[in-house]
Amino acid sequence: MTEAASRETHVVVGDDTDRSRFEAHIGGHLAGVLSYVDDEETGERTLQHTVVGNEFGGHGVGSALAGFAIAEAREAGRRIVPQCTFVQGWLQKHPEHADLVAHPYGG
Repeated sequence: MTEAASRETHVVVGDDTDRSRFEAHIGGHLAGVLSYVDDEETGERTLQHTVVGNEFGGHGVGSALAGFAIAEAREAGRRIVPQCTFVQGWLQKHPEHADLVAHPYGG
């Protein structure tokens, strides 16, 4: 599991490749996940759905997950398909990552 820590909120994000999801932890507690599915034929990764526990809302968990997923895609030279509406919104706020989007979901 690769990990990165967000300095602002103590959110630690890692890639649980066995479950095909990124996991965010706060203080040792699972705070949220972002599931994905890889297309071996195209090399694209579809970012499916982000879920953040109610008690962790407002702590930057979703943003930490999206940012980690995007950074991981860039490092791996992978294109993404943003199915998740949270990730779609995050990308609108961070247009500098538009080059990683293979195509809009469903497009």
